[in-house]
Amino acid sequence: MNHLSYIEKLLDGVEVVWLPLGEIGQFIRGNGLQKKDFIETGFPAIHYGQIYTKYGLSADETFTYISEELAKKLRKAERNDLLLATTSENDDDVVKPLAWLGNQSAISGDMMLFRHEQNVKYLAHYFLTEAFQAQKRKYITGAKVRRVSSGDLSKIVVPIPCPDNPEKSLAIQAEIVRILDAFTAMTAELTAELNMRKKQYNYYREKLLASELPSSKTATLGEILDMRAGKHIKAKDISAIKNAEHKYICFGGNGSRGFVQEYSHEGDYALIGRQGALCGNVKRAKGKFYATEHAVVCTPKEEIDIDWAFHMLTFMNLNQYKSQSAQPGLAVGNLANLTINVPTISEQRKIAKILNKFDTLTTSLQEGLPREIELRRKQYEYYRDLLLSFPASPAGGPKSDEAA
Repeated sequence: MNHLSYIEKLLDGVEVVWLPLGEIGQFIRGNGLQKKDFIETGFPAIHYGQIYTKYGLSADETFTYISEELAKKLRKAERNDLLLATTSENDDDVVKPLAWLGNQSAISGDMMLFRHEQNVKYLAHYFLTEAFQAQKRKYITGAKVRRVSSGDLSKIVVPIPCPDNPEKSLAIQAEIVRILDAFTAMTAELTAELNMRKKQYNYYREKLLASELPSSKTATLGEILDMRAGKHIKAKDISAIKNAEHKYICFGGNGSRGFVQEYSHEGDYALIGRQGALCGNVKRAKGKFYATEHAVVCTPKEEIDIDWAFHMLTFMNLNQYKSQSAQPGLAVGNLANLTINVPTISEQRKIAKILNKFDTLTTSLQEGLPREIELRRKQYEYYRDLLLSFPASPAGGPKSDEAA
């Protein structure tokens, strides 16, 4: 797509005016709704936290409901309202948009709706651009809880094609939305495919690893794996960036910690995180790497396939065995005493071959579905920022460093 020629053709000579949100609509704050108010069926309702945990860019149905009696007391979103979560613990989620395409829905406090006469999905797409985010960041306040007020949001400018000709303006907005929706649809399809494959993977993993084969024997993890804690390393010796000097990946209690100059292990291993709230996570490590003392390095003993061992360790949900202390941890000795069913080496290899295919498809950032989803997401972001980057007008658009 030739961006400039396409946009010029789409605009057909009309001017794009940057207008403050306060001039094209009004903000209405939600009130009173709490999670404890949710019931199985009733009046549709949206809690602010759901905007960044359950919803995507747009929706026409809610996940939750409240009583009709409570709904009478609450403010409600109408079709074409833009719903915004105005508080969060991180800057990215503050003012996360949800284009509401359904019927009336009650909204909670800590969120607001923006009522306007534009294409709601056009605004939602624009709210995700870096140009909007740069403006938003200037108005974020709070320490632990981050928030933006309606007064400050009203000052943020957005590009509106030919605002004096609403019919043509909405037609242009709709065409931009059509193009961007095509990219988000591809991402949604791939995400649905990934979720289905993950369910398949879990089904076959349960079937293959939980079943006791006729040839299986009972053994402890210590009998099939050599399990040793890694080596201590100073934090200053770990780089967050891989470079010519720091070229070996370093594993800690929760996975990768960065890169180091020297390696502690070389070969084919499984690693278990043994410290922290996420202890028990299992990683595969091949080639040269460094394992800190917060990771357990598992070396397969005779007649044990390391790929099968990796899937078995993951399946065991080792986090359930962590100590109940201020700093949760897993003792190597306790791990070594856990018992499992161990099939023959030939059966292990058959099982591992099946599960490896699912693991690659569902987790690989090089060749699996997560990679495809990331590529489609970047493609969407690229065209979104192109299609919504208009030159400044006399009404005043973002400064060049904000829109870059």
